[in-house]
Amino acid sequence: MEADGFQYRCLYAYDKERDEDIELKPDDILTVDKASLLSLGIREGDEQHPEQIGWILGYNERTRQRGDFPGTYVQYVGPVKMTTPPSHPRSQRPLPPAPRPEPHHSQPVASPEDLTGQFAPPDTAPPLLIKLVEAIEKTGLDCKTLYRTATSSTPDSPPVPTLSLSSESLESDMGQWDADALSAAVVRYLQELPSPVIPVAVYAELLAAVQRGAEPTPAEGRGPVRDILEGPSLPLHHRLTLQYLLCHLERVVQHSESNGLDPHTIGQIFGPLLIRGSGTQSETDTEFFALVLERLLLERVWEQEPVPPALPPKPAKAKSASTPVVNGNDISLSDAEWYWGDISREEVNDKMRDTPDGTFLVRDASSKVKGEYTLTLRKGGNNKLIKIFHRAGKYGFSEPLTFNSVVDLINHYRHESLAQYNAKLDSRLLFPISKYQQEQLVKEDSVEAVGEQLKVYHEQYQEKSREYDVLYEEYTRTSQELQMKRTAIEAFNETIKIFEEQCETQERFSRDTIEKLRREGNDKEIQRIQSNSEKLKSRVTEIHESKKKLEQDLKKQALDNREIDKKMNSLKPDLMQLRKLRDQYLVWLTQKGARQRRINEWLGIRNETEDFYSLVDEEEEQAHQDERTWYVGDIKRSHAEELLRGKLDGTFLIRESQTQKGSLACSVVVDGEVKHCVIYKTATGYGFAEPYNLYSSLRNLVLHYRHTSLVQHNDSLNVTLAYPVLAQQPR
Repeated sequence: MEADGFQYRCLYAYDKERDEDIELKPDDILTVDKASLLSLGIREGDEQHPEQIGWILGYNERTRQRGDFPGTYVQYVGPVKMTTPPSHPRSQRPLPPAPRPEPHHSQPVASPEDLTGQFAPPDTAPPLLIKLVEAIEKTGLDCKTLYRTATSSTPDSPPVPTLSLSSESLESDMGQWDADALSAAVVRYLQELPSPVIPVAVYAELLAAVQRGAEPTPAEGRGPVRDILEGPSLPLHHRLTLQYLLCHLERVVQHSESNGLDPHTIGQIFGPLLIRGSGTQSETDTEFFALVLERLLLERVWEQEPVPPALPPKPAKAKSASTPVVNGNDISLSDAEWYWGDISREEVNDKMRDTPDGTFLVRDASSKVKGEYTLTLRKGGNNKLIKIFHRAGKYGFSEPLTFNSVVDLINHYRHESLAQYNAKLDSRLLFPISKYQQEQLVKEDSVEAVGEQLKVYHEQYQEKSREYDVLYEEYTRTSQELQMKRTAIEAFNETIKIFEEQCETQERFSRDTIEKLRREGNDKEIQRIQSNSEKLKSRVTEIHESKKKLEQDLKKQALDNREIDKKMNSLKPDLMQLRKLRDQYLVWLTQKGARQRRINEWLGIRNETEDFYSLVDEEEEQAHQDERTWYVGDIKRSHAEELLRGKLDGTFLIRESQTQKGSLACSVVVDGEVKHCVIYKTATGYGFAEPYNLYSSLRNLVLHYRHTSLVQHNDSLNVTLAYPVLAQQPR
């Protein structure tokens, strides 16, 4: 690495994910300091393969921003001096008149230098070529002799103008040339390039691709010829020039009815100009070149946006590597319940559907690279895919890879937040999707064992619920206190304003009074006025101190309130998962014929007169099992009230909500009146309020609230969903 820095060209758009990133657009030029690459341990030659480096610190020449960008989104251009000497204006020197083309004499085109010396990105082609093409398209693409006479060198051919890359009068000269002269200049320009636009290095690959006869697939719009020309064998400047020319030739072909230049004819003219094989070109070579260009026009490579590759792993925030949590059982990856092996993304989505945040599983990576896996995590109601990398016997989400196994990695993040890896993933791996529980949801194999485990889950759920309720009460209380303190601070501000105005008024009038009393020698009155002034100022100071203390208390209590809110949010996933597990065990016990009284004992319900929890009751609950007895579809609120008028307390129906689209409404008779409440449909399930939106179906919700009062959600709804409106009413 003998240069001060290196330049890279952006291939894909990138929206920054962190503050330290920079946004990219295709064709942006990025400059990277050599020292920053050396600090990453990059060896000589590695700078030409940015996709292997990962995240790179550089400078965007377009936006003038400095920050990180993904190496997989850029292409190496070449070395560059990071600090260039300031330019000094040169003395103006008049140019001689540009030579005019003279009739009957052909003048050679000034030999251009190699493409890499004619332009630099973000320009898309050599300036001279751009001016010629723009002049041709402005003159008209309907000319019947366009590009026809350019390949001829007979004495009767139209004169080819002399072109100079540095000619300042070139643009004005072009206005006097016709389409034939301009097109002849383009052809001569391409003939005189030191190396062809499509270099000899890719000749053999193109020959093999065309001989295979593979056509581009309609679904992808790609073909083997395009794949070769997007590879590393074609330098950046050549690729940009080729794309520019193909775009121009496509516009020429669009006027083929008038100019007679169809794709095949264009291929015959420009194929030999853009591609040159080694040695003498035969007639077969010429046909091959024409076929390649025709294929490029068919594949329309200038229109297609390549799909961005996967981002490299994000480097962890500045933090020392945590000691991985070692699995005490020392299980292998294949034995881990959350490892599913080689399953598709669609299968994963199906298994993760309607699961709470923190649910996860691990599968083999789609790349099929040995040692690489994909972690799927439920976060914010969506599935987040995180790649697990493997190198030199170590595993991790990003460099440095520090875990000895995938099991160690997963165990670590079951106790620590993934925010260590990505600030947006502030969650632990809470609930594994077990491959063992998919075939058999309940691990235990006897009714007694299942009942005892149900008891454990139920007690854990009750404990978490009590903890959540305590936090909720505390959060409500502190929120009210915070509002009162904010109101008090506003009152302090008004009081301070009044006192300060009094101080200013007293000081303004006391100056004249004191001066008058001093002349009269009334020292006693002067002392009284000064004493009152000091007392007033002292009072203002006391009010300021009281306000300051209140503001400090408010700040501390606000922090405490936010901590309570965080704790409540952290409990919600546990509540939802425990509730789900309890439901699974209850279903299993009911299917195995366990008596309800025994289930109540496991649930700690000793008094038979108490409300008890059950998903499936005895025969009297059959009406609740049938949705047709209580679900009435999309009816109006007034119609629901008519159906329920005069019914017993606890008679209910469920309908589509008229006010909140996508939600439902429960209408129920309470104390002889019809009340209405919203049933929310969320990613975690149905329910009346968080964190209880966790019923997988409306039937499960109805069965639960058949025995559980709605008063926990609304003080005015002290009722259960006892009687479906369309079922036979009890006498």
